This record gives sequence, structure tokens and C-alpha cells, in this order.
Amino acid sequence: MSDNPGEQPDNPFKGTPFEQFFGGGQMPDLAGLMSQVQAMMTPHEGPVNWTLAGDIARRAVAQQPDPSPTQRQQDQVADSVRLADHWLDEATTFSSGVTSTAAWSRAEWVESTREVWRRLVEPVAESVVGAMGNALPEDARAMAGPLIGMLGQMGGAMFGSQVGSALGGLATEVLTASDIGLPLGPAGKAALLPTNVAAFAEGLDVSEEDVLLYLALREAAHQRLFAHVPWLREHLLSAVADYGRGITIDTAGIEEQIQGLNPSDPAALQKALEGGLFEPAKTPEQEAALSRLETTLALVEGWVDEVVGQATHEWMPAAAKMQEAVRRRRAAGGPAEETFAALVGLELRPRRLRDASTLWGSLRTRQGIEARDAVWLHPDLLPTAADLDDPLGFREDVGSPEELSDDDFEAGLRQLLDEGRGDGPDPGTTPDTDPEK
Repeated sequence: MSDNPGEQPDNPFKGTPFEQFFGGGQMPDLAGLMSQVQAMMTPHEGPVNWTLAGDIARRAVAQQPDPSPTQRQQDQVADSVRLADHWLDEATTFSSGVTSTAAWSRAEWVESTREVWRRLVEPVAESVVGAMGNALPEDARAMAGPLIGMLGQMGGAMFGSQVGSALGGLATEVLTASDIGLPLGPAGKAALLPTNVAAFAEGLDVSEEDVLLYLALREAAHQRLFAHVPWLREHLLSAVADYGRGITIDTAGIEEQIQGLNPSDPAALQKALEGGLFEPAKTPEQEAALSRLETTLALVEGWVDEVVGQATHEWMPAAAKMQEAVRRRRAAGGPAEETFAALVGLELRPRRLRDASTLWGSLRTRQGIEARDAVWLHPDLLPTAADLDDPLGFREDVGSPEELSDDDFEAGLRQLLDEGRGDGPDPGTTPDTDPEK
């Protein structure tokens, strides 16, 4: 307490990240502050202001021409996907996963993928926004109730603004519904964006028809994989959500950044929020989870790359050129992908696509497409990051299905599953292979 009875008591937030908001022991005019902040954003429920996100995304898309696809373009997409599925029949054991086709404008892509983005982003936003209030001690939290509510609204606006900007940016770049390896669109709907496809085709020295067909092949291959590997869609989306729920906030870093902020200036606070004031810090557990997630994304993209390569090698002379163009595009990424990497901590592009494609191709060459596709039977069978370090050696000690009896194949499958869980062989079984292999 102060020695002078006429002075305000000591700052109750002293020693907390919010000490600078209440310098001199005086509480700011929270009512006035909140009225100013509310003028900057629309009311919303949940950790993300999705109304704001949608408005910003639509405005970003509207900055460039975004015509609705014509009936001719719709027909071209449908015809390309139909031919693609015919070619893929010879390249994989998985049958078609396409139930409908669509040609989307950029605005339609935003609307059609929003629900999946909601699921991906909200766990991260909820963790970050919740940490804003949790950074305060209990006694200070009770006094700052209105401020915490305001910070929650500001956090929701921050995420809404960033998500909207990123969606608007991605909408100008994506080529198909499954372009980034995640199942963003409705299950079974093979969708392409003709405006973006035409822009991608410029300068490739490949006909637009071949570009459209090649991208239809990739989209149809994604649809087959997600349709016939029922655990994969949930595996990927849940992995992102679980990663987001583990977000922690570096309160010491907040304290450093918060010094000098004027709590009566909501514009300054908004700028600080958007500048990464509450940027999440990765834990070792999250780093490991992120590595596993990126490996799975690489395996998905690598499988698609390998299967499409097999489907086109006899029928499309320009396929090799298209494959390299897609690989380079996926490896380079873009500004919007970088935004999501900073916001969610997730690399949308698989950094090891080439290694994964080599692994799947090597397995097919040695054991056939049945053995290659059978790896997707269970997540414990999937190659690991270590396997990608030696893609040519994956399962080199496992015989091809033609060399195994049905009983041997089932026993080998059980052993692989047990090894993936770390349980060892089932009790009472005697594996034919050396357990050290």
C-alpha cells in the first residue's frame, strides 16, 4: 500500500504480463475502452469471428476478376474427371471415390471449404484466446473481468482477420478441392477452379487440356484415397485439432511485448494482437505431433504423385513436365500458406513429397500395386519419417503377396501392426521372420 492515504493503491497486476496496462495503479476507463473496441468489430460467439473472416475473404477475392464457371467449364471438368478415373483404374487397387464433380469460382471455394477450416483453426484459437485470461493471477482476474472479455473479443477478431486474409489469399492459388493434401471439400466431390487452373497453365508450354486433365487426375486420386482409407480423413483433421489444443502461451514474452501499450488506444492493441502478441509457443510434444502430421501429409501427396505418374506414363507425354511443375509449386508454397503456418503452426506443403513418392514407387516396383496400397489398411502400417530417410529400403525384407500364403500374409499383417504399437508379436505366435529385421 502507498504511504499517502490519498494515493491509489499499488497496482494489483504488478508482476503479471498486464502490469503495463495499469501503470501507476490506476484502472483505465474500461467502459469507454470497450465501447471503442466494439466499434471495431462485430459481435461473435466462439474463439474466431467467422463473420469477419468471411467478409475479409470475400473482399480479398473480389479484388480480382472471379467469374462464375460457365456450363462449358463445368462440362470440361466433369469430362476430365471421368477420363482421369478411367486411367486411374489401372494404377491403383482403389476404385473411384468420386460421387460428383464441380467447377468452382474462388468465392465458391471459400464457402465450400469453410467448415473444414473452422475445425482446423478453432482449437488453436480457443487455446490462444483462453491463455489471454489465464495469464492473470486469480485476484487480478476478478478485477479485470471486463478486460478479459474484451481481450477474448479482440482475440476472436484477430483470428477472424488473419483467417479471412489467408482464405482470400489461398483462394487465388488453389487448383482443386484437395490441392493442399487436406480433405477440405465435401466427401466425394471432385472440384477444380478453372480461373486458377488457367493462370497456372500460363508459361508451362503444356496445353490447357492436358493441364486440366493432369489436375483432374490428382484430384480423383485424392478422392480415391480418402474414400477407401476411412480413417485417413479423421486422422488428418484430428491431428491438426489435437495439435491446436496443446497450444501454450509464453507469458514472459507477452510481458516484454506489452510494455508501452496504451490501454486506451484500441487501435494499438489491435495492431499488437495482429503482430503476434499472443503468438503460441510450440512444446516438444507438439513438435513431435507436427512432425508426424507433416509425414502423413507427405505420404498422401507422395502416393498421389506416384499413382498419377503410373496412370499417365503411357498416355500423356507432358506428364513428366506437369509432375515437376506441381512438385515445385507445392515445395515453394505461397504467402497465404506462410500465413497459416504462422497462425496454426502447420506447414500446408509436404516438405518430403519427393521422398514419399520414391518410397511408394519403390514398393510398387518390388511388390506390386496391391502391396503398395495395402499399407493404407491401418495407420500403424504407414512409413515413418525415418522410413522417408531411406525410401528405397522400406519393407525390403517383406515378401510380395504372391510369395505368401493367406495365413502367412495375415500373420505378417498382425506382426506389423503389433510392431507399430510397440507390443511385439502376439502371444502364442511364432513369426517366420527374424524379429530383429
